[in-house]
Amino acid sequence: MYVIGTAGHVDHGKTTLVQALTGINPDRLHEEQRRGMTIELGFAWLTLPSGREISLVDVPGHERFIKHMLAGVGGFDGALLVIAADESVMPQTREHLAIIDLLDIRHGLVVVTKADMVDPAWLPLVLDDIRTQLSGSALAQAPLVVVAARTGQGIDTLRQALDDLVNTLAVPVRRDEPARLWVDRVFSIDGFGAVVTGTLLADSLAVGMEVEVAPRGLRARIRGLQMHRSKIDVAQPGTRVAINLAGISHHDIQRGDLITVPQAIVATQRIDVRLQVAGIAPRAVSQGMHLDLFVGAAETRCRVTTLEGDAIAPGDSGLVQLHLDQPLPLWRGDRLIVRQASPSITMGGGKVIDAHPARHRRLRPEVIASLTALERATPADLCWAVVRGQLCRVSDVISQTHLSGDVVQQTLASMAMVVRFADDWVADSAMLDQVRQKTDKALASYVTRSPLRIGMPREELRRRLDLAAAAFDVLLLFWQQWYEPCGDGLIRPRGYQVQLTAAQQQVVARSLALLISTPYMPPEVSVERELLAYMQASGWVMEVAEGMVFHHQAWHEIVTWVLTTIDTQGSVSVAQLRDRFDTTRKYALAVMEYLDNKRITRRRDDVRVRF
Repeated sequence: MYVIGTAGHVDHGKTTLVQALTGINPDRLHEEQRRGMTIELGFAWLTLPSGREISLVDVPGHERFIKHMLAGVGGFDGALLVIAADESVMPQTREHLAIIDLLDIRHGLVVVTKADMVDPAWLPLVLDDIRTQLSGSALAQAPLVVVAARTGQGIDTLRQALDDLVNTLAVPVRRDEPARLWVDRVFSIDGFGAVVTGTLLADSLAVGMEVEVAPRGLRARIRGLQMHRSKIDVAQPGTRVAINLAGISHHDIQRGDLITVPQAIVATQRIDVRLQVAGIAPRAVSQGMHLDLFVGAAETRCRVTTLEGDAIAPGDSGLVQLHLDQPLPLWRGDRLIVRQASPSITMGGGKVIDAHPARHRRLRPEVIASLTALERATPADLCWAVVRGQLCRVSDVISQTHLSGDVVQQTLASMAMVVRFADDWVADSAMLDQVRQKTDKALASYVTRSPLRIGMPREELRRRLDLAAAAFDVLLLFWQQWYEPCGDGLIRPRGYQVQLTAAQQQVVARSLALLISTPYMPPEVSVERELLAYMQASGWVMEVAEGMVFHHQAWHEIVTWVLTTIDTQGSVSVAQLRDRFDTTRKYALAVMEYLDNKRITRRRDDVRVRF
């Protein structure tokens, strides 16, 4: 399905032509029909001689309604440039033609209307003048069809020309992008609720799907879909579609909102653009200039930062960063128009290179080189720009490249320099090797400084590697063949063991024998702090207070009894612990306070209960 739209000066017969082609009057507003002038977008459809259907969008030609024209033209696959034979090319003809060029609409027809209003002898001269004025534009070589809509002259020829035009269209079916539909009309139908219309730019929408209204972040469900007043279950990319939304009021939606899949697009207020300044622009686009920005059916004010110079002259192009007054849900590759507010004129247009860039400083060669490369980037280039030197989630790659999940997954799988692990994580393989070398070095350095520690604290290692907690955790899982957890929050090379000297082994043996001799009133042992920490990390002893160390067997017995007593009796007291193990209050109280500090138990009045 293709969308063809009209363009041209006011009162050159666009609406009459659409009605002659389709039998549908696209002027739906009473004011439009009263004044005989299109104010809002109009819609119709046509079955071509081949049996194929196309959608027709009729846009207003008056300069006061150029904003309405821009709300519709962004979804065109081809254009019908309408020029009245009795007036030839006029100011709005030139501006509409410039917009067609700036939006890169390369296919279309030139329709010369009101042929019955001029002397047949003059018509060849008019056609020559039109062809001359179209020179250098996207429609310079477009077929030229002469019609008189009121008499029907040339209408069948135009239908065939439209059929031939459709044969030349090669609009990409962008299933590698999330579904996106700019709302160009919103209204309510009694008994059904909110309805929006627009052209579906990518992927598909289906009845029952949940969608998001961006940038508002509102959710809704598709209750129904219509195309050309016929119900459909699935809307394909490139089609004009009406969507009946459930779970939302039409008051909560407006023209310029975007219907898309949830969380697919993050709104932005800063974009990098290759801006082409229109040849009809009255002056250059300069640094700091404020302009009106139009994308799809959305509009906002923006401020221009020129990145390659101080200004871009009419007819030239350059890299700019646009700072938007309002956030818009934009996508890499979106086409846009910028206009001067007063006097009202189209200044230029372009394509979004990066929808979420950092703030650039002007006149930086590295910035210009990076954006120039990004313009020509393939999916592999885009993915590599995100992954290079990084450890990140696949979902981060999807959101930053503006590619679909399937395309990102396939691209990453084909990239030899990318390592994939833990389902949703990828890394630059060279960077991963560097991180592993830093890990080995950090652990070796720690062991050298603290030879009696069984492992390095995980948090200390994470800070040394400068990794986010989530990335660090998943990396250790990926590397578990080389590193292993040990003790309480420690990490070490797999298989690493502390090597005690003969003298240290003797101290350990004497200390353990002394502690087990009086297990519930252990004497103070003379052991250096590092060795004592090693004994505790190894699970041989438990230090509950300064100088108070229990043998692990006694400690296990005490803790088991405390918890069992709480579970059977509801609580336990210091006195009960003292009496059960025939110890003193000093030891019993130290045990209870240690368990409280470790959040194993908690004090309630004079007893302990489970934490």
